Amino acid sequence: MATLTTILESMGKQAAATPEALDFAQVAGQYRPQIFRFLLSSLRDPDAAETLTQDCLLKAHRNWSSFRGESNVLTWLLRIAINLQKDEWRSRRLQFWKTTSRNSVDADDVSGWLASDESSPEQQVVARDQVRLVWLAVKGLSERQRTVFMLRHVEEMELQEIAVAMNLSEGTVKAHLSRAMLRVRAELGGKR
Repeated sequence: MATLTTILESMGKQAAATPEALDFAQVAGQYRPQIFRFLLSSLRDPDAAETLTQDCLLKAHRNWSSFRGESNVLTWLLRIAINLQKDEWRSRRLQFWKTTSRNSVDADDVSGWLASDESSPEQQVVARDQVRLVWLAVKGLSERQRTVFMLRHVEEMELQEIAVAMNLSEGTVKAHLSRAMLRVRAELGGKR
């Protein structure tokens, strides 16, 4: 896993020494975990998420001087990440030999996400199964619905922030989120 320092060094030592690069280094260090978490939850592939996080930060660094401040920095960075994510999904569709197992979430891996120290083994199994079913339902959403769902429920972004990040109207975001929620609920209702 490359660090921000490694990324800046790859851009050249002169770039890392400028005040602009140091300012960007602070921003990237602050928001990198959120970008990675979003990409990981969307792609279900830690290696791809790490690669796209680095690509996102590299692209942002190259365009840092042109950031106009019309949105907050996280929204701008997430817009870059969303575009990279879309490119990745298009690439995956073209490569039919990749299996879905690469993108799936293992129920044992998810158990670490649950606060389960106080729950019984039975409750842990039920919770793992519910999480698995939710991710399975989310995987079946359209690309745009999945992105809106992830930004709202994983990143806990406000609808207006999602609209800015995805370059959509707030009404369109609401519609996609509503459809996503209906589909996930329908999937969960049919599998209980």
